[in-house]
Amino acid sequence: GLLLFGAAAGLLIGLPGTSGTQTPSAESVDVGFLQDMTVHHQQAVEMAAWERDHTADPYLGELAADLETTQNSQIGRMQGWLELWGAATLPTGGHMAWMSGASHDHAAGTSVAVMPGMASAEDLAALRAATGNDMDVLFLQLMLRHHEGGRVMMEHAATHAAIPQVRNLAAQMLSSQA
Repeated sequence: GLLLFGAAAGLLIGLPGTSGTQTPSAESVDVGFLQDMTVHHQQAVEMAAWERDHTADPYLGELAADLETTQNSQIGRMQGWLELWGAATLPTGGHMAWMSGASHDHAAGTSVAVMPGMASAEDLAALRAATGNDMDVLFLQLMLRHHEGGRVMMEHAATHAAIPQVRNLAAQMLSSQA
């Protein structure tokens, strides 16, 4: 009787775990996408911050600041969900094992060491060493490649994530980065 009363009271007052929201598994599209996209966004933020601080072009400075702000905000949201779900905030092992189907270059359930579009250490060093117009052009080339590379993950999550908010975030990212 007490157990039934406690469960009923919990439903009425909305104790944690009674809201009907689901917690995705560590292997889910939702968790994998948020972990991998955090890493992907962190590199974009790094490149954008460098460009913002070193360009003489006011338009590129504004673009870089917008990229940095938007992607930092999205990182915060993604990390918040992962912490709420008790999931690791960053991937352990490789990347993209959460993807399945024919929309990517590796077998379902297997991971890759480097996600598509990621700049290499050499690319980042070249960006930091460049100046003036050369730096601006390299930044734009790296950022374009970076955003195009993340597209496959965003498309997959927008279609296959179980949590509506994750699907919505992936779709928003896809739209804004296109």
